[in-house]
Amino acid sequence: MATQFRGPGAELDHGFDWAELGYLEPGETIIESNWALDPGLTRITSSIIVGTKTVVWVSGGVVGQDYVITNSFRTSAGRSDSRSHLLKVRRR
Repeated sequence: MATQFRGPGAELDHGFDWAELGYLEPGETIIESNWALDPGLTRITSSIIVGTKTVVWVSGGVVGQDYVITNSFRTSAGRSDSRSHLLKVRRR
């Protein structure tokens, strides 16, 4: 699971490039993307799909706490999967 650090007041984008990670075949696209956030985080945007990337903007969290955000997706080839980020909220 990828780990990212963020400040408590940050409003940042988080996401995955599924082609870069090797999950997509040439020409395959993301057609559906959903994000699940641990309690304590706030979703600023709905899921965004940009080419082969899925993105969500997130805020919130308490300093010293760790949170998981999970992206579930479906592709034009009918495949689906999910992956998570661990977000560590720390003073920066």
